[in-house]
Amino acid sequence: MSDACDVPHPPADRRARPLRALLQAPEVDVIAATFSVLGDPTRIRILEALSAGELCVCDLAARVGISESAVSHQLRLLRGMRLVRPRRAGRQVFYAVDDMHIVELLRLAVTHVREEAGAADGRPRARAEARR
Repeated sequence: MSDACDVPHPPADRRARPLRALLQAPEVDVIAATFSVLGDPTRIRILEALSAGELCVCDLAARVGISESAVSHQLRLLRGMRLVRPRRAGRQVFYAVDDMHIVELLRLAVTHVREEAGAADGRPRARAEARR
């Protein structure tokens, strides 16, 4: 039985997965801050555009459909979280995704959203089917 509740639990050796320590507070804070930055549709579109390769601010603005000033503001936030990195070429600055884990996280989010949309349309969800 667990010290945390009165509900009987199977013995530790019969549990499906061993219990592991929870993330520490500093890691949790950084993860939450990362998801907070990723919680903006404009920043997601910028990261999606950059996932194909580096772009300058003017190309990002055209691709995302916002002003260069707005792109620069969003890039400053993304740089602050080390999600994008600049590369200067003369007077022009090109930006690229700094960590491919972020691109993978976005791909997983797209997969999740598409699965949810499929479930809403009455189609079977691949994830749910695979687990049964």
